[in-house]
Amino acid sequence: MDLLACFIAGMPKAELHLHIEGTLEPELMILIGKRNGVSLPYPDGEAARKAYNFTDLQSFLDIYYRATSVLITEEDFYDLTIAYLRKAASQHVRHTEIFFDPQSHTARGIAFETVIRGIERALEEANSSLNISTKLIMCILRHLSEQEGLEIFEKALPWKRWIAGIGLDSSERDNPPEKFRKLFERAHQEGFLTVAHAGEEGSAASVRNALDILHISRIDHGVHCMEDEALIDELVRRQIPLTVCPLSNVRLRVFKSMKEHNLKNMLRKGLCVTINSDDPAYFGGYINENYIEAANALDLDRNDIIRLAQNSFVASSISTVHKEFYLKEIDRYIEQESY
Repeated sequence: MDLLACFIAGMPKAELHLHIEGTLEPELMILIGKRNGVSLPYPDGEAARKAYNFTDLQSFLDIYYRATSVLITEEDFYDLTIAYLRKAASQHVRHTEIFFDPQSHTARGIAFETVIRGIERALEEANSSLNISTKLIMCILRHLSEQEGLEIFEKALPWKRWIAGIGLDSSERDNPPEKFRKLFERAHQEGFLTVAHAGEEGSAASVRNALDILHISRIDHGVHCMEDEALIDELVRRQIPLTVCPLSNVRLRVFKSMKEHNLKNMLRKGLCVTINSDDPAYFGGYINENYIEAANALDLDRNDIIRLAQNSFVASSISTVHKEFYLKEIDRYIEQESY
């Protein structure tokens, strides 16, 4: 491992764009499937890993939803979540804001309570034993109707003490932000943090509409904002965070290669951009791998890495006091590292 990779590996950081279902490694999928008697077309983890293959966002989502079919019991959701949290802690993630997609489970007859209890049990364990803080964001599947989204939103309200935010994910194509105007109005009324995927498949207009219509406080992905100079200026002025996922963007062909990614240009423009792993079991790496691959391909330097790590805490939904605590931790790390 070269000096920059070592520097990245030890850097305290936050992860703000992570779908817990997207951390289902093939080996764990096989194990849980066998435990639950779910028939899968893969004899072992190696065969399953080869099947984690896709050509675009929709083909990825088809594989992704099939894999989640093994998740049935509270124990399954606990195992899934604690596996990610242990991995994240090993890569010096100090705070993570985790997305979960209850609609992909309730549609299969899994109770909302089963999903959230398993996830929350893992979060509580991590908070006490892994030196990592957590928040949970419930995402609405945008390929479904707003009414279906409102129904799952109402189911979530009794669990509000465990759910910090409401997000919007799944296929952006033909599912614009304005489709969910009423739902996000409700989310604001209930005091939730609000975020949304925009500007991944969609254009800069999708980012604009997510801000102007849904009034969200953070953009997930957002890389196509760079098509609109006025939008860039507004994002910089308001310091709206963008949770960019480099390996995901390349794997889903948003960019043909990492060298073509616009992350460095986003940084140079003054955008509050962060690095995240999205669905790491499918995209070839967790947060450190995303930092390292981007750094190598885009010639990011030490100061870029420091800024990205600082941005990750600034962009989080934790209190000002906690942000200052983690930013000081970065300062201490920088002082002791010679790179």
